[in-house]
Amino acid sequence: MESLWNNADAAAAGDDAVAQRVYSSRLIGRDPALVLHGGGNTSVKTVVRNVYGEDEDILFVKGSGKNLATIERDGFSPVRLDALRRMATLEMLTDADMVRMQRAAMIDPSAPNPSVEAILHAIIPFDFVDHTHADAVVTVTNTPRGVTILGEIYGDRIFTVPYVMPGFELAREVYTMTRDIDWKQIEGVILLHHGVFTFGDDARSSYERMIEVVTQAEEYLDARAPLADSYQVMPTRTMPTGSLDGALLRNLAMWRRAVSRVAERPMIAHINCSAGAKEFSRLPDAAKLATRGPLTPDHVIRTKRAALVLRADVDAAVDQYAENYRAYFDRYTDGTLNCLDPAPRWALWPDVGVVAFGEDDRNAAITGDIVGQTLLAIVRAEALGGWEVLDEEDLFEVEYWELEQAKLARADSPPDLAGRVALVTGGARGIGRACVERLRASGAAVVALDIRTDGAFADGGAFAADNGVLTVNADVTDADAVERAVAMGVERFGGLDMVVSNAGVFPDSEPLAFLSDEAWQRSLAVNLDGHRLVLQKCLPFLELGIDPAVVVVGSKNVAAPGPGAGAYSAAKAALTQLCRVAALEFSGAGIRVNVVHPNDVFDTGLWTEEGIAARAAQYGMTVEQYRRRNLLGTEVGAADVAAMVVAMCGSLFSCTTGAQVPIDGGNERVI
Repeated sequence: MESLWNNADAAAAGDDAVAQRVYSSRLIGRDPALVLHGGGNTSVKTVVRNVYGEDEDILFVKGSGKNLATIERDGFSPVRLDALRRMATLEMLTDADMVRMQRAAMIDPSAPNPSVEAILHAIIPFDFVDHTHADAVVTVTNTPRGVTILGEIYGDRIFTVPYVMPGFELAREVYTMTRDIDWKQIEGVILLHHGVFTFGDDARSSYERMIEVVTQAEEYLDARAPLADSYQVMPTRTMPTGSLDGALLRNLAMWRRAVSRVAERPMIAHINCSAGAKEFSRLPDAAKLATRGPLTPDHVIRTKRAALVLRADVDAAVDQYAENYRAYFDRYTDGTLNCLDPAPRWALWPDVGVVAFGEDDRNAAITGDIVGQTLLAIVRAEALGGWEVLDEEDLFEVEYWELEQAKLARADSPPDLAGRVALVTGGARGIGRACVERLRASGAAVVALDIRTDGAFADGGAFAADNGVLTVNADVTDADAVERAVAMGVERFGGLDMVVSNAGVFPDSEPLAFLSDEAWQRSLAVNLDGHRLVLQKCLPFLELGIDPAVVVVGSKNVAAPGPGAGAYSAAKAALTQLCRVAALEFSGAGIRVNVVHPNDVFDTGLWTEEGIAARAAQYGMTVEQYRRRNLLGTEVGAADVAAMVVAMCGSLFSCTTGAQVPIDGGNERVI
């Protein structure tokens, strides 16, 4: 591990102690081998002048729930140092009372709750304190000879603390154990099965001491437990290739559905079949190792205590896991706790790799990252004598910590489509793009297909920063391209629940007498055959989906065709009839199929300002009048169509199939 400290960047942060704290905290947060997804915490002690002109000693400590990788100044909670140190002297204090007292000692009531380890930061007599869950160090402590190995690596330069539940109990234990030590004689504190604390009088010395401590553990592991080349490749989130075997993808969708059933909510599934994950899954004792416990107790919130081991009888395997989890809860509950959902959060897939599950794409990704790091730690710990973790009662205490229970009680209800997966064709612009955005806002993960490579989809496009959207260039008239796009979506999110079949073309206006074969065939290919291909390629996964639904974008021209639009109107009419048949045929699998019929949606690629003006002139109207030429006198936008499409995908229309809904502001000919 190398120091990322840069003198120029540090100088740019300024001399202010909190600014330096922000800078070095971000260095720690950038390295997943130190902390993952909000893990770890940092602090700085400084002096703040209050409104009375008095100087107060204040601890700025990472706020609960903040991420070191992206933390800003306002992510630190300013707490009076004397109050925290006095708390350490108390014999007893519940964690709930600790949180309340810490908040009462804050000088900024708008700041986040201080870290639960704020008291521990306060009693370490250095200005800067860093705490990580460094993989290498925790790996060493998760072995039978962990304490002995720490002595071999560090001698007496590191103070070792047996595992104690985080929060007040841990702070009190460290306070008691270190009352008589000379802090200047040690370089850090290692909490067994938990992590590392380092400290210094300035940000750089504390940070680089952390790097040094972790590097020594890494060097020890490299010398005595080197990783095989296959484990050097352990990605958890890669771009899907669409090349995974179809049977494997169907199995993945089956596992996702079974886990969602037990969780009683839709779940996203991320498959990791990298070289490292596959190698681990092929170990003779992989099942025992995967069910032994997490790398650190903090991870149990994300991963649960043990993995699910996948086998042929899908539902029975998941049900057995749930039964075991409930028994685990019953063994340790005091009768006042609420059992969490008993669904697994990750699974070992023998000979394939591992799968991570989450309430949405972000949570599945976090779990996947943690699992990837854990597998590497397990392999190295085994080489040092065995993978040993805390007993399940200790893990239960963290999983059912009163602070976690309180956090769950405060959690907002998830969006209507959270955890579900949608595929949208023509998703780069117009109605399709509006549907993608509306689906994401409703909590769904989205596979957005479009034939165009410019604009929204170029180099990842406008959706690139959103991990919940997978963009795929595909021509809906190309069966192989559609099949590959669907496979990529299932590989990326674990299944498919909703299809918005939207892609279409509007040929130039031509009366039937002059309608070219090329225009006719092009309209049929995109506006009819393309939808058929999408339905056919999606059907095997929709059958395994969660509350599966299809919404097809038709046209007002089905009920009220216009002259010069024969190719378009005929294709859309045939498409509507196809959807009626699909509603009949797909109903046995619980798949709803509905159609929306928009009209005059001007904010799409089918219209230009010049074209709108020309059409308005033909009707003897102003542009504004033409835009609102419907019974309600309203302008219909792509967002209006998307709102109806997404509603029809959701629970509001759970009992509706075969419906055709106009979105046209009211049209006399349609009515």
